[in-house]
Amino acid sequence: MKNKVIFLLLSGSLLANEINFEDALDKTLKNNNELKAKKLSINTSKIDLQNTKGLEIGTLTFNENIAKSNNALNAFGMKLASREANFADFGFSDFLNPLGIAIKNAANGIEPSNMAGLLTTKPNDLNHPDARTNFETKLTYELPIFTGFKLETAKDMASLQIKANEAKYNFDEKQLSIEVLKAYNGAVAAKYFIDATKKAKETTNAFVYLASELHKEGFATKIDVQQAEVYDMKINSNIIEAKNQYKLAIAYLKFLTNDETISDVKDFQNINPSDNNLASLQNLALTNRDDLKWMEQNTKTMEKKIEFEKSGNYPMIGGHFEYGYNDNQLDNLRGAKDYYTIAFGLEYKIFDGLTTSSNIEKAKIEHAKTKHYLTHMKDGLRLNVEKSYLTKQTKLSVLEEKIKAQNLATDILEKSKEMYQNQLMTMSDLLLQSANEQKARAEVIMAKYELTLASAELQLSIGEDLK
Repeated sequence: MKNKVIFLLLSGSLLANEINFEDALDKTLKNNNELKAKKLSINTSKIDLQNTKGLEIGTLTFNENIAKSNNALNAFGMKLASREANFADFGFSDFLNPLGIAIKNAANGIEPSNMAGLLTTKPNDLNHPDARTNFETKLTYELPIFTGFKLETAKDMASLQIKANEAKYNFDEKQLSIEVLKAYNGAVAAKYFIDATKKAKETTNAFVYLASELHKEGFATKIDVQQAEVYDMKINSNIIEAKNQYKLAIAYLKFLTNDETISDVKDFQNINPSDNNLASLQNLALTNRDDLKWMEQNTKTMEKKIEFEKSGNYPMIGGHFEYGYNDNQLDNLRGAKDYYTIAFGLEYKIFDGLTTSSNIEKAKIEHAKTKHYLTHMKDGLRLNVEKSYLTKQTKLSVLEEKIKAQNLATDILEKSKEMYQNQLMTMSDLLLQSANEQKARAEVIMAKYELTLASAELQLSIGEDLK
């Protein structure tokens, strides 16, 4: 039996998983699926940059085209492409017989007859060729030589968006960390509430015992005992509620960390910003805030968008390089059948219905809007830091007062016990002082929790993480 008890105790200690805030935050940042999804936006921006760089080096294409036709133009073109065209394909068989007779008559001194009919002859081999199959194998390389700086600007915009998405991801990561802190410190606070309620339970048990003993001796009434018992029952319900709050906080922490083994937490995680000067904190925010960096990169992107639209005012120059083979069989890779084509093209839009100029003006407006948003954000960040700074100072002062109030309430409760024992106070008054002491203790716990959140909010407001 003794060995079984030891085994159960060891098993319970192995199954319990107590976690601190740092580990909870690391697990969340590593395992959170929403954060993983957001990180893919960075990869998308990197792919956009790769695509733009790929356009600069051109496109190499392999084609294998197979065609069969008895269309006169197509059939003759296929033969000509494979370098097999001959005079018979022109229909010379319909031309040579009349021409031969004319030559023979001329040799015999006979005047040539009217040869005008030859010009209206429709060559059968040319107009009604046999069906021809053509296998065309070719490599084509197309290169944008000059695009009016469009590709260069597109690369710059893609690079800026990579930085913007990285900043946005860092901001979302820090916002998630405050959720972890709320869950973790919320569990700690609930844990303290349980302990405080258990201490209150010990006090009410003592009240019940004291009232019962005094009632036996005739110094207290039955109502005193019943009042103490009712209050004791109320404490039981408070313990149940405190345990439920703790379970809810642990459940939320499990959800954030994606770790179902968490069963306990350690003490409050306190965040202490490095500087207590408001002006310095506001300057730090303007330097460190990731959401501000995100907006700055978007503003630069909109500025580049103006240059991108201006590319329509420049000519476009491109190159086309082609090498291939044509034959009536698939095995057509022979030198006698090959060909090449080199071409350069220039396109310049003289007038496009004001499309380019309209796009430029639209891009300028979007850039101006983004600049206004950026300025508005900077003003908002200063306000956010000041609000967080004042909130933290207030919560710190409130905690100090709450601790004083708890100490005073505890002292009053101890004196009230003595007064009740000396029949100088009723049981209802004693229970009221006990309730005040319990409330003061709970308010201290809540004040500590709120101070940790206020400190964390101040830390995030200046762009620093909670690690």
